[in-house]
Amino acid sequence: MASVAEPALMSGRAARPQSVLFLCGHNSVRSVMASAMTRHMFGKSIYVSSAGVIPGEQDPFVTAVMDEIGLDVSRHRPRSLEELEEYEGLGFDLVISLAPSAHHRALELTRTNALDVEYWPTPDPTTENGNREQRLEAYRAVRDELEQQIRDRFRPA
Repeated sequence: MASVAEPALMSGRAARPQSVLFLCGHNSVRSVMASAMTRHMFGKSIYVSSAGVIPGEQDPFVTAVMDEIGLDVSRHRPRSLEELEEYEGLGFDLVISLAPSAHHRALELTRTNALDVEYWPTPDPTTENGNREQRLEAYRAVRDELEQQIRDRFRPA
């Protein structure tokens, strides 16, 4: 019998992996949001990191919408998957890809690393061309969607 602290395997995947990598295109929007919220919700019970296929630039809209929910991501510095591999390694149980290019790269990782991959197709809010408030709304929608997916995926069984 599995305890709450040690979830049983469900359909080939752990109910709550010990380590998760959120991977997106540039590690400046979606993966930043997802990793910050996962750390906040689950603390040290899950090791969380993030990276991009290539590093992007820090996005002030991400900082603004995360600040709205009390999470400070202003010190985040975008990094590539290669940088992460060099400095931390890729010893993750699960890679969650949030963009098509990231999913392709995550699947390539399974050739040489024992890890599971999940694809959470997530809109790119940087494509919103409206005024500031419209752009912020696009970022909030992505933030809120990711928050719900994280809660659904990692809540105790």
